[in-house]
Amino acid sequence: MRRRAKRKNHGDSVSDELRAQYEAFPYPARDPADEKKRLVTGSPSHIAEIDHYVFGGRRDWSRPFRALIAGGGTGDGAIMLAQQLADAKCPAEVLHLDMSESSQAIARARAEARGLSNIRFEHGSLLEAKGPYDYIDCCGVLHHLEDPAAGARALARALAPDGGLGAMVYAPYGRTGVYPVQEALRTLTGAAPPVERLRIAREAFAKLPPTNFLARNPFVSDHKSGDAGFYDLLLNPIDRPFTVRDVATLVDGAGLRLTGLIEPLRYRPEAFFADPAIVARLPKDTIARAAFAEQWAGNMRRHVFYVVRADNPLPLPAAPDGPAAIPVTLDLDPAKIAPGLAQGQAIKPNFDGFELRLTVPPLAGEIMRLIDGRRSLGEIHDALSPRCSWETFKEAFDALYAAFNGINRMFIRYASDSPRR
Repeated sequence: MRRRAKRKNHGDSVSDELRAQYEAFPYPARDPADEKKRLVTGSPSHIAEIDHYVFGGRRDWSRPFRALIAGGGTGDGAIMLAQQLADAKCPAEVLHLDMSESSQAIARARAEARGLSNIRFEHGSLLEAKGPYDYIDCCGVLHHLEDPAAGARALARALAPDGGLGAMVYAPYGRTGVYPVQEALRTLTGAAPPVERLRIAREAFAKLPPTNFLARNPFVSDHKSGDAGFYDLLLNPIDRPFTVRDVATLVDGAGLRLTGLIEPLRYRPEAFFADPAIVARLPKDTIARAAFAEQWAGNMRRHVFYVVRADNPLPLPAAPDGPAAIPVTLDLDPAKIAPGLAQGQAIKPNFDGFELRLTVPPLAGEIMRLIDGRRSLGEIHDALSPRCSWETFKEAFDALYAAFNGINRMFIRYASDSPRR
């Protein structure tokens, strides 16, 4: 599944320089004509993720739904969510809020190309957002704010009591080399207009020595995607990264509660070690464990996460804690994967150069074959009975779920009439 690209700044006093950047170089570069070919999807804000991490898998999508895309840019988040809501026949309104008229014009043209009538467009700042919203998308915005904490608090105030937010911020270690080059290019380009800054920076970047850390970082490539990508990565005047601990501080300070980091497996430090003695020495606290994984992997370029209000009592995220749970897959065909799993084939996710090898019991392959987004765990077990007990079945499913939820390919939902945990 493609990761959604970053967005633009909506701060309390957005600099003229930053605003000029996104008027001159809307990011990410998108052609509305491409809407006939594909739908750009990713995290955050896929409808299956929202249900899982914000509503515990219990959202009734026939009910009205109000969403804010805070810093919608050229429209990836707004178009993805609006299209999925339309496909689900959900009576919804998606507000695309942005301070760049050029960017919003592209987003509007993309919506028109799809015939989407559930998106409303507004030119303005997220700090002035008026809720309540059932859901807020803030992808690639907070790290471009002059005061990210104020932005997070403003979004928290705009949430409905049972609503949630999906966000993405840059992370430091996987972007090794980016920030020194940004500083150097600021020295060279000064306060020149955007087009002139780009010309100077491109000429200079052509002479970047191979010893530079950015030149040696194979996982950062936005500067190779065109002028908008080059400018956004290397000439953006406000760009600060967040570690996992920084994310936790930001979330807590806004009166919010973290419900998930995407993909979860990236943040499980035990995935790096086979030695039980080392695993036993890993931190026990969730944030400390995630911070260790970030430090150890060294390649995380961004953090995608979901939050709800701190006073939201719902146990989150959704969990496969009984027969009523319904497993739902994302961007994979269970029928195609099932035979290999049943034969002991390993799952090999690649996280930006680090490959993991995950194995599941053969029974997990047979379970995968029966997953269709409608059958509950109880119904899947019934289809396999009397070959295995519930305990044996659940142990195999839990291993399957840990692997595929860990790589963001499986979630849990519940029928609307199933009892709450």
